[in-house]
Amino acid sequence: MAKIIVVFGATGNQGGSVIDSILSDSDLSQEFRVRGVTRNPESARATDLKSKGVEMVAADLSDPVSLNRALEKAHTVFLVTNFWEYLDREVETIQGRNVADACSSTGVQHLICSTVINVSEASQGRLTHVKHFDSKADIEQYVREKQLPATFVHAGFYMSNALTQSIIRKQPDDTYVVAIPVSDEALLPMFDAAADTGKFVKAAIKNRPAVLGQQICACTDYYRPSRLAQEFAEVMGKHTELVLLSEEEYKASVIPPSFGQEAYETYLLMEDPGYYVGKGLEESLELLDEQPTSWKDFVRKNKDKWV
Repeated sequence: MAKIIVVFGATGNQGGSVIDSILSDSDLSQEFRVRGVTRNPESARATDLKSKGVEMVAADLSDPVSLNRALEKAHTVFLVTNFWEYLDREVETIQGRNVADACSSTGVQHLICSTVINVSEASQGRLTHVKHFDSKADIEQYVREKQLPATFVHAGFYMSNALTQSIIRKQPDDTYVVAIPVSDEALLPMFDAAADTGKFVKAAIKNRPAVLGQQICACTDYYRPSRLAQEFAEVMGKHTELVLLSEEEYKASVIPPSFGQEAYETYLLMEDPGYYVGKGLEESLELLDEQPTSWKDFVRKNKDKWV
């Protein structure tokens, strides 16, 4: 009988990527039956997943009773939480703890959490406003304290930010600028979440004994801002200039403005102490049986959005 893997955020970028990777893998699609968790199992995306054989169930991360139902007889769980839904560190932390508690009570054998580092601690109190990181680190710490059989996939810097945060700006003369509020010493661990989350989670499932209790760095490579600009120019065939923004210039471009300090400190993190605090990527990448998406691949795939 196939084991059940429960995927939270099934209709989102990370959860959807995990489901696609499992369904397309000849071994895992036989080993696991996928159960997707969403607020609205009747949405268009949920309906599409049902047509592919995914069992869709409704659950609320703030409702422990619904979580226990969703995790009934589950062997493996992929958890991703959404800070941006409430913009509240405490709410996200409680939701993650609720899932951990449900995994404990239902006997889940492998919890795979999408988390990141605690920036306040890693920066020794210098960067204290990156709440959407610290809340996920709180969840990881709680899972470790409960001694659950878990693996922690640390999602890198979303390549899609280049589409949504005005990092790349077309100029009136048909050239482009890459506008970044940090120096070229910053190392951005670029990650195509929609395409590649599943590749790293699949690796965690296939290498379960070796990665229990471990952190996996989910990204393609470290990129300096100048490399982003150079490779963007190569794909687009257009002159692209790197512009290093001042703190004030960057914050003035952030929407909503209330997120300005948090967004700015997220960039400062990549300069010092580092997104993964200097950790190398080799061990994580060696786990994969598929190549992750390169920045050039992402630009090529989304070229029409910058024209």
